[in-house]
Amino acid sequence: MALNIMIKFDEINNHWSVEPEGEIDIYTSPELKEKLSKALDDKMADIVIDGEKLDYIDSTGLGTLIGILKIIKENKNKIYIRNIKPNIRKLFDITELDKVFVIEE
Repeated sequence: MALNIMIKFDEINNHWSVEPEGEIDIYTSPELKEKLSKALDDKMADIVIDGEKLDYIDSTGLGTLIGILKIIKENKNKIYIRNIKPNIRKLFDITELDKVFVIEE
């Protein structure tokens, strides 16, 4: 149950690039929220999450993403999610969060 998060600002495309590695769950969600909030305090922009190395996300993790989405939507920004594994994609489909986040295949 570990999570490594790399967050950097992509100056060329004007968005935050987020690469979580591991699991986003009840134990690691606070760290993700803290890091994303700090990044958005520095610069408000879209967030692009590359889920290639993300193995698992639970309801707490989804709640964290929804909380961040509420913050950035106020500024007309979006969260894009790409390269997610089929089990994680299924979770977004079942919860209908695929209609809230921009999921790129």
